[in-house]
Amino acid sequence: MNGVNLEQIQSAIRTIPDFPQPGILFRDITPVLADADLFRQVIDLLAEKTINFGAEKVVGIDARGFLFGAAVAYKLGLGFVPIRKKGKLPFKTIRYSYALEYGKADMEIHVDAVRPGEKIVLVDDLLATGGTAAAATNLVHELGAKVEAALFFIELADLGGRKHLGDVRVDTLLAF
Repeated sequence: MNGVNLEQIQSAIRTIPDFPQPGILFRDITPVLADADLFRQVIDLLAEKTINFGAEKVVGIDARGFLFGAAVAYKLGLGFVPIRKKGKLPFKTIRYSYALEYGKADMEIHVDAVRPGEKIVLVDDLLATGGTAAAATNLVHELGAKVEAALFFIELADLGGRKHLGDVRVDTLLAF
């Protein structure tokens, strides 16, 4: 895409050692979000990929996936669906429980958020171990819609998250 500089975007991401715990290298995207041009470039790239998959709706994962997914949906004139942590959605939901390295988590989606057969693109900020993205994919599939692709701003490739998404196409803008 014209005007996109992935090297500039990548160099704006701060690496914070030992956050949130010792041994972790945290990739801080807030400088990208704070720079209007860099943020626009990221949204433009994600939107281009989303449209290439024929998405009818964009699904974003609580919470930073909302920043990227909602902006992509707006840019493309598509609906946006939030997948949230347990107890945050006000209407009838379905829930998916999954294991984390430090315990268990639950994600929910409204029962009427997507239609059977609808083409969905999942958008999130980060693909790490893949558990949260797999949970979101399972929720969408349980409602009968099809996840055409899972798009991420950043992938922590060494953590192998892609393998948890099965046959869902995974695409990322940057990998660390």
